[in-house]
Amino acid sequence: FSAEQEAQALRKAMKGFGTDEDAIIEILTKLNSSQRQQVLITYKSTIGRDLIDDLKSELSGHFERVIIGMMTPTTMYDVHELRRAMKGAGTDEGCLIEILASRSNAEIRRINDSYKLQYGRTLEEDLVSDTSAMFRRVLVSLATGNRDEGTYVDDALAQQDAQCLYEAGEKKWGTDEVQFMAILCTRNRCHLLRVFDAYRGIANKDITDSIKSEMSGDLEDALLAVVKCMRNKPAYFAERLYKSMKGLGTDDSTLIRVMVSRSEVDMLDIRREFLAMYGKSLHSFIKGDCSGDYRKVLLRLCGG
Repeated sequence: FSAEQEAQALRKAMKGFGTDEDAIIEILTKLNSSQRQQVLITYKSTIGRDLIDDLKSELSGHFERVIIGMMTPTTMYDVHELRRAMKGAGTDEGCLIEILASRSNAEIRRINDSYKLQYGRTLEEDLVSDTSAMFRRVLVSLATGNRDEGTYVDDALAQQDAQCLYEAGEKKWGTDEVQFMAILCTRNRCHLLRVFDAYRGIANKDITDSIKSEMSGDLEDALLAVVKCMRNKPAYFAERLYKSMKGLGTDDSTLIRVMVSRSEVDMLDIRREFLAMYGKSLHSFIKGDCSGDYRKVLLRLCGG
């Protein structure tokens, strides 16, 4: 890998009349995230121009969004997406839930630090001013990045937590959402998997079915996302991708974000889950749903 060679090749693809999109896709998709960052710096030092600015002026639409996303450092990409989800009229709750429910403590803390540096106020302040009620409390809890990440399971406590959830939901009239939040947003993964098993024994139904019948709207979506990420994160992302493309129209924001942010993390696992869950490959779904350079670059990311 030579950062200088790649920088020159990118400049060549954009210089003069017309842009060589294929070359840009070829160069950027064969590099990993840290190599792309090296190219970014080398481009500026050897060519004296800003690569992101050049790409923005040459590209457009969804294709541009994918390429700029790929050129953005991982944490910063999450930060930009969270901000975009809250800025302007309306909130993209799905984006807030997806990022906050699926990132590790370390990732969440890096997001918090970068967010503050970038926007001069905390992520929590923006979440609080942009969301409300119990949904707000779940997001704020997840945004502290304070989940137990150990592997210790106390059987008696797991049993007690399951009983607590049952009494907070199915067993009573009305739902004690705070109990759900306290358990689902703080306990470690191994412990929660045990809790979900115990819950099925007590309630005679799956925890996800209880959440669906007891809650609604964004709160329901947020707690379901937490449960799904605990059970099988690649399957959660496979479902996000499927829903972004199925039916009429495409939710391009979600499609782009998941493809860019997971391409170097667990894309191969996501592809496997996608095929198992929907009987069709992610590749074929993208092919049927997108077109042009946008489709080309997504299919390359799909290669993992």
